[in-house]
Amino acid sequence: MTECLFCKIANKEIPSNIVYEDEKILVFKDINPEAPVHILIIPKMHINSVQDINESNSNVISHIFAIIPKLAKDLDVDEKGFRVVSNIGEQGGQTVKHLHFHMLGGRNLSWPPG
Repeated sequence: MTECLFCKIANKEIPSNIVYEDEKILVFKDINPEAPVHILIIPKMHINSVQDINESNSNVISHIFAIIPKLAKDLDVDEKGFRVVSNIGEQGGQTVKHLHFHMLGGRNLSWPPG
């Protein structure tokens, strides 16, 4: 996906404030944070959204959720709590068509979110 913003970030064509990286995922700070801790967790492989997860790419999703507790501890939100969310489609608020999870914490998060 040569035009995908998050693919360009994953390929280091666009700089980002990286929090964590391994062979499967990249985690970086959101440029418009909604909380003291607001990071984006993306697979390096292009997947459009949650609707495009399947048996051939689902291993990266389990990897993301295995890393989330480590990120929460490293960012000091593991004890007080945090939120992980993925927006899907236009009405769901997805603005970049590359699967990503927002991790927010460091303040009280209200519900419903918006």
